[in-house]
Amino acid sequence: MSRRRIGFWYRFAAVLCKPPLVVLFKRDWRGMENIPADGGFITAVNHNSHLDPFLYAHFQYNTGRVPRFLAKHGLFKKGFVGAAMRGTGQIPVYRESTNALSAFRAAIDAVERGECVAFYPEGTLTRDPELWPMTGKTGVARVALQTKCPVIPVGQWGATDALAPYAKKPHFFPRKTHHVLAGEPVDLAAFYDKEITPDLLKEATEVIMTAITAEVEQLRGEKAPAKRYDPREARIAQRRKLQGSDRSQGGDAVQERDKSQAGSGSSASGGTTEESSK
Repeated sequence: MSRRRIGFWYRFAAVLCKPPLVVLFKRDWRGMENIPADGGFITAVNHNSHLDPFLYAHFQYNTGRVPRFLAKHGLFKKGFVGAAMRGTGQIPVYRESTNALSAFRAAIDAVERGECVAFYPEGTLTRDPELWPMTGKTGVARVALQTKCPVIPVGQWGATDALAPYAKKPHFFPRKTHHVLAGEPVDLAAFYDKEITPDLLKEATEVIMTAITAEVEQLRGEKAPAKRYDPREARIAQRRKLQGSDRSQGGDAVQERDKSQAGSGSSASGGTTEESSK
């Protein structure tokens, strides 16, 4: 099968979701010509708002190539959301379990059947203070190198104007514009036919993240920082800072204790002198 049939659940989801998205957001969509008309492929997309998966899905749906997203397995369990996730063929991700690799196997199978699999390589909302794409996880590179399928870098921007990261209350008015730019396929040929090692996957992932960032730069009209934000490095730096603060506070406590003991010793010495004088 060269492309996934849209099917009942996808069309039903579109009937529910598209009208409010059309009302609430203006659209600046570019690069649809870079979405393959046939065959399996990956889209690699940046993530900076809890709204942007819905907005990006709207863009992707309108290309005629519906995506299969990787999503937390808890969303598939029950109720309407679970039925919709299963019905639209989304891929459950089991984190920290023996089933963790099943998502990548399912993604590979989907690509090999001629479908589109959409990855958010960052794995979560960007932690970059200026909302640029941060370092990516290697799952997208693993699927890309094993299937040798096209990887389309997609930048999006504007959802944060309506709902900033981790904000609880959206601000839809005045009406915001959601920008999407799909680029040409990422050239990963240099990584093909090599042993897939952790280092190779990291290099390929960085190439993909660089391509995504280039699309976001065009949308924002500015350059991203030279060094990509790495949440792991940030956690290490924060931990060291806290440890340094603890040591500093511990040193202050020792100094206070020494001062207190010195003061007590002086008083005791005076008392002894007085007693001896008596």
